[in-house]
Amino acid sequence: MQKEIELAIVPNFINDETHIIELGAQKLKLDKKQIKGIHIRKRSIDARSRQVFYRIRVVFFIDEEVTVDVFRSNVKNVKDATPVIIIGAGPAGLFAAYRCIERGLKPILIERGKPVQERRRDLATINREGLVNPESNYCFGEGGAGTYSDGKLYTRSNKRGDVHKVLSIFVEHGATPDILVDARPHIGTNKLPHIIEGMRLLILEMGGEIHFDTKVVDINEAFGNVQGVKTNRGETVNAEHVIVATGHSARDIFELFRQKNWLLEAKSFALGVRIEHPQEIIDNAQYHCTIRHENLPPAYYSLVEQVNDRGVFSFCMCPGGIIAPCATNDGEIVVNGWSPSKRNNPHANSGTVIQINIDDIPNATNNPLALLEFQQQIEQKAFQLGGGKLVAPGQRMVDFVENRVSNNLPTNSYKPGTRSADLKEAFPNFVHSALRGALPIFGKKMRGYYTNEAILVGVESRTSSPVRIPRDKDTLQHPQVRGLYPCAEGAGYAGGIVSAAIDGINCVDAIQL
Repeated sequence: MQKEIELAIVPNFINDETHIIELGAQKLKLDKKQIKGIHIRKRSIDARSRQVFYRIRVVFFIDEEVTVDVFRSNVKNVKDATPVIIIGAGPAGLFAAYRCIERGLKPILIERGKPVQERRRDLATINREGLVNPESNYCFGEGGAGTYSDGKLYTRSNKRGDVHKVLSIFVEHGATPDILVDARPHIGTNKLPHIIEGMRLLILEMGGEIHFDTKVVDINEAFGNVQGVKTNRGETVNAEHVIVATGHSARDIFELFRQKNWLLEAKSFALGVRIEHPQEIIDNAQYHCTIRHENLPPAYYSLVEQVNDRGVFSFCMCPGGIIAPCATNDGEIVVNGWSPSKRNNPHANSGTVIQINIDDIPNATNNPLALLEFQQQIEQKAFQLGGGKLVAPGQRMVDFVENRVSNNLPTNSYKPGTRSADLKEAFPNFVHSALRGALPIFGKKMRGYYTNEAILVGVESRTSSPVRIPRDKDTLQHPQVRGLYPCAEGAGYAGGIVSAAIDGINCVDAIQL
């Protein structure tokens, strides 16, 4: 017999199975000898009171041995099967390829960037020299933007598809099983590349194709039906199904759609800064302690407030993390954040952003790329404020609120360097005033948050795509081109690794043979 219950465990005993069995036996009114083993199904941290607890959902195996279902891939060789072209090898593209193999279709992945390990050299050049390879950077290359910017797997996309399956595939290829349990699962930038490599090897072993350093420059169509793609190598690849999973930064794809007079729509996105604190400030505030318990991870926070009828909210919070330069072209500054698997860096950073709506930007209803052009302008202003070589403009938090340029900046994790600047110059007034109004309020909600020990680094602008590629809600195909499937973040239908992976799977499932 199996019984599942919830228990509250103090951090001292979270790894003590004997203690958990004793608590479970008491709650179930059983002799502990009857419990043959346990399986922790979910785990989260409850820090709402002075005493911090882990809340865990535990399956107790009573008078029977422990049995836990283990996911196994159901794949087949597809070397000679019907081809499906997938543009982009980020999470949407990789999971679309995986699903193709499950369905007996041959994925042909075309990726403008490099294999995941080779990307490291280009990222090192970005951080060390401030030089951006427009085809291989934090956004482009095998694994997509999430690979080297954290690998956070938290999602609210349960209604869109099978989250557990996505996480299980990661585990099958090397992720720790903890991601199946934790409320906020996280792999870490140091571990995710090996997992991505494992998925690639499976795709190739089963007869799929992957073409790196290959950029799609045209999508061929005739009489309203997709025919295939043309690449920068002068090659034409033919297929009757093409999935466009190019991510939120592939601006050339949006330009291609506009040139072909295919439908595009302007889409709202969020814009702001990345804010970094010493991690111990966040730990002290969230865990109500001076020293974090060794069994507690670096603390996380989530903040939201309305200012001037605008929502200001934290986004992509990285405990023990690093601020990364995520521009995809010279002459622009874009920042994001990531954490290693242990989240053991001395800083905590989070995007703090406000929503940019279509009616905020002149002519956006008539120009589908209006918000993208606005995004570019902000990134270029930030570059100018930084002075070049991807040096980012920065300002201490209280100085920012009090409209004072900082005399100096705190030590921070942004490797290309920061330069003291007035961040007001990077933003329209409605963005600047909303951010200024929110930060002191956040400080009242979370002790220690509002401090000049924190730095604001600009700009956080690639939160999501500022363009949507329309698709039919049932067939998931573009309204004008049959067989063309706009997919995931770049098309405006996902917002992170897991939701993008789910959308890739859904696009493949929409293919009718």
